[in-house]
Amino acid sequence: MRILLTGANGYIGRRLKHALLEKNEITIRLMVRNLQSLTDAAKEKCETVIADVMHPQTLDEALHGVDVAYYLIHGLVHSNFRDLDRQSAQNFLDACIRQNVKRIIYLGGLGNKETGSEHLLSRIETGEILSSRPDKIQCIWFRAGVIIGSGSASFEIIRNLVQKLPVMITPKWVSTLITPIAVEDVIRYLESALELDTNENMMIDLGEEAMSYGDLMLRIATAMGLKRYLIPVNVLTPKLSSYWLTLFTPVPYGVASSLIEGLKSEVVVTNNLRHELFDIHPHTLEEAVQHAIEEIESNQVISRWSDSGVGTAHKESTDNISNAIFTDRRIVDFDDTQPHDVYRSFCMIGGKHGWFGYDWLWKIRGVIDKLFGGAGINRGRRDFQKLRIGDSVDFWKVVDLVENERLLLFAQMKLPGKAWLEFKIQDHQLIQSAYFYPDGLSGRFYWYLLIPLHHLIFANMASSIIKRAKDLKD
Repeated sequence: MRILLTGANGYIGRRLKHALLEKNEITIRLMVRNLQSLTDAAKEKCETVIADVMHPQTLDEALHGVDVAYYLIHGLVHSNFRDLDRQSAQNFLDACIRQNVKRIIYLGGLGNKETGSEHLLSRIETGEILSSRPDKIQCIWFRAGVIIGSGSASFEIIRNLVQKLPVMITPKWVSTLITPIAVEDVIRYLESALELDTNENMMIDLGEEAMSYGDLMLRIATAMGLKRYLIPVNVLTPKLSSYWLTLFTPVPYGVASSLIEGLKSEVVVTNNLRHELFDIHPHTLEEAVQHAIEEIESNQVISRWSDSGVGTAHKESTDNISNAIFTDRRIVDFDDTQPHDVYRSFCMIGGKHGWFGYDWLWKIRGVIDKLFGGAGINRGRRDFQKLRIGDSVDFWKVVDLVENERLLLFAQMKLPGKAWLEFKIQDHQLIQSAYFYPDGLSGRFYWYLLIPLHHLIFANMASSIIKRAKDLKD
């Protein structure tokens, strides 16, 4: 059996890829927009193809010879994501039919059209499109609610809130009913759908125990050994609630507002097909929380909600970095230190390790970024020591990584332009470069305004990277 996995760099896609690689009887083909976003191990074990659902002409090659295709694509980051989602789903369906694919497996969200948010409606519309040609292709449509797992947006929001706030003033939506599910269980259902013995379209709701958001927050707090109190009020509007989440959790305003909008809708299971079709015994909420915390504490997080988007970020980097107008470059010799130690050192940047000095300035910049709807610095990192292309590093994205040679970060903060931070090793020298491509006069003014701070931060950063490399050697 040959399967195509889309969204292989996303939160669910990465974990599903790990699970599918354990199956010897299948061939996995990964569809990506940027081959550099895949690890060498993934390239060795899987077939790879460059394609984009918004460019139909690229899909036929991707789907040629495929038996089952996983559709794990969602354009939430774009303002017109509903239109894009409908078009991409239709393009994918048409290409699957042309290439005689037998089955599409799709993961959407629980909810109904009458009360659903824009986000949930888009997920429903995608499922309807993928299921619209049962005479030509079968669609197994899974619907999940709040996913509990290390790195999931919902879990990270709740974990940060209950860790930081002993008492929480909450809006009225905390009484809305939802059905949580462990990310491990979602992966097991998706994986098991490969062998599902049916030729009919199926819509399968996932999750077991319905509860309110308030109960979910309190039970997660208890599972983490914390005692927390909720005070529901009616004065917190969705906009205020979104800003509240933005300030106290790692998610930017755009993600927070989409999630808050969805919280007005009940997301509970409406059928029992998961039990009728699969022999899977789901985890309890407490087990899911415990497993998520263990992965975080042991630095074993496979994927995060912020993993996606590397294709777009990489394109912006390759399109514009060579045209950057402003550059701040620092060169430091390290004759008495090994290049791999220098590489390890600058790959530890951000997150709990900080930014090699002047962290308080970075934190102020992070707060400003959050206030303007950006990613903010509290997004942190997936792994405290190692990086991979696509990883988030506070409000940066890793867009290129060459072992013992180069790290390139693309800025995802709110800026009047585009910015990159590059670390290169060449002839026993560390070459550290900050690039900026301004948007008009405001961008130029921004760069000149920050020149004094750049002089402090970047000069200290380069020398501190070498100093830490010497400590790593010891």
